Amino acid sequence: MKYGFIKVASAIPTVKVADCKFNAQQIDTQIAIADGKGVQIIVFPELCITGYSCADLFGQNLLLEEAEIALMQIMNNTRQMDIISIVGMPVVVNSTLMNCAIALQKGKILGVVPKTYLPDHKEFAEQRWFSSAAVHTENHIRLCGQNVPFGPNLLFDTAETCFGIEIGNDLWAPVPPSSSLALKGAEIIFNPSANTESISKYAYLQSLVSQQSARCLSGYVMSSCGFGESTTDVVFGGNGWIVENGSILATAARFALKEQLIISEIDVEYIRNERRTNTTFAANKAACKDEPSIHVNTELVNQRDLILTRSIDARPFVPKGDTLNQRCEEIFEMQVMGLAKRLIHTNCKTVVVGISGGLDSTLALLVCVKTFDKLGFSRKGIIGITMPGFGTTDRTYNNALHLMSSLGITTKEISIKEACIQHFKDIDHDMTNHNVTYENGQARERTQILMDYANKVNALVIGTGDLSELALGWATYNGDHMSMYGVNASIPKTLVKYLVNWVALNGVDYESRNTLLDIVDTPISPELIPADEQGNIKQKTEDLVGPYELHDFFIYNFLRFGFRPAKIFFLASVAFRGEYNEDIIKKWLTTFCRRFFMQQFKRSCLPDGPKVGSVGLSPRGDWRMPSDACATLWLKECEEL
Repeated sequence: MKYGFIKVASAIPTVKVADCKFNAQQIDTQIAIADGKGVQIIVFPELCITGYSCADLFGQNLLLEEAEIALMQIMNNTRQMDIISIVGMPVVVNSTLMNCAIALQKGKILGVVPKTYLPDHKEFAEQRWFSSAAVHTENHIRLCGQNVPFGPNLLFDTAETCFGIEIGNDLWAPVPPSSSLALKGAEIIFNPSANTESISKYAYLQSLVSQQSARCLSGYVMSSCGFGESTTDVVFGGNGWIVENGSILATAARFALKEQLIISEIDVEYIRNERRTNTTFAANKAACKDEPSIHVNTELVNQRDLILTRSIDARPFVPKGDTLNQRCEEIFEMQVMGLAKRLIHTNCKTVVVGISGGLDSTLALLVCVKTFDKLGFSRKGIIGITMPGFGTTDRTYNNALHLMSSLGITTKEISIKEACIQHFKDIDHDMTNHNVTYENGQARERTQILMDYANKVNALVIGTGDLSELALGWATYNGDHMSMYGVNASIPKTLVKYLVNWVALNGVDYESRNTLLDIVDTPISPELIPADEQGNIKQKTEDLVGPYELHDFFIYNFLRFGFRPAKIFFLASVAFRGEYNEDIIKKWLTTFCRRFFMQQFKRSCLPDGPKVGSVGLSPRGDWRMPSDACATLWLKECEEL
């Protein structure tokens, strides 16, 4: 296993009903292809060796004998392969017939899992032919001349992961076997299934698979019967999914006339982290049934090179397609509701916002405007203060003024230049030295103005800093780092841009829209260093701390999943292939690790602000870390990349 990824496959072969030899050949072929692609575990449909739709033919001794011969054929043909295969067939156990999944590897049967919940309604009549796992107490049976583990509670241990098996309708039970298997250690659930098609059933089944994967905090791989099964009364569409904690990684095509093999990688390291941090999962272990699990050891095999087939989202905070608009609307409303509660609680109808003409202050202003409208307050209670300094450019200055004017708020302009000049004289600082003192002095002067003016008019200062700046510590301590309520505190920089753009297109007048769209296109800068000779922004944030799209990728994977630098580097190299080379990624990843640890003291005293996503840095809930924690381990791993 490399970086926690397990390569799995859902195979849907073409079958012929009751032709075990033909079906075995099809299974052999797909196993060989999957093994050649580095697949570690593959699952086939329910009763794939005989065909699911044999009906009363399941009572024929000849069919049952041929099924066992076919299984031996598959075992013999795959004995030189490392891959673990899960196939389905009827198995006679203590004079009863069971619908079973057989896990096999290197010519050996690892274990046999019987189906527990046999559907016997409408088109299904499995109880006519099969007995439930619930009626048997055996934990070993004899099959193909081998004495093998048997039961619904088998857990298969590989060198990299632990997996369990449930069959078809088991998933539809109120408490599926997979729930117990997951609580007892299974990180991936495999389901050989035989779903019949009916209108709207596909979407329901997909939701069921996804939700069970999410509920179990597990991977889930389903393979369902396809072309070749009997269509006497029903149709089998050949459904297949590979799911990871509720997220669908790969899907089989419906109604395909040819065999299918869908492959992806399940990140069990991510699953383990989710389980460790989810206290509900741990607490639910107490609900496990008393009967113990049977652990089955698989064969040790050599590790293969990881060739990732799943896509890695380079911008995890920014949804794709139509979901983006929905997400922007939802997040914006959450920001509004957070601020509305704070205003009602404090009985305050006035807020003060520093308006720079940049993205963050613009988003904060838009939240204020929407909140005031929602509460029925006059927009004049929003006091926007622009505070031009030594680095302010005409573009950002004019955008700030135009936006405040078009939105109809109270506008004030207070220059910080003279106050900063006096301050630098007081502390004997050379103004030609544009160092951290020069920059932070301006940021703190602006914050002092905002705080003092808010005191004067009995208002709240609304913070504008975003999640990315908090993670990197890109804020002046007791300067723009501080406010009375920070509406952007859990919004990453890559998403701020889309939120402002969404409001521009959906929530403001034409004049405001044009200003907002220009703000979106303006380079990100604190504007604390004088502009260049042409009056353009000279100090670009991303030149100093690195591209925000990279840092947001690091933040997401570091905080959300607890991934180490080596894995984050690997994922980033895949996600940003063609955009950033590995040297650039390594450089900024090292910067991220160094700054994240070094700047915790700023995050330890953050003002309140609404949480909107699964990643946050509030010291009261999302991220608790000592300010003097060592970054040594993380930086060392960065050096070794």
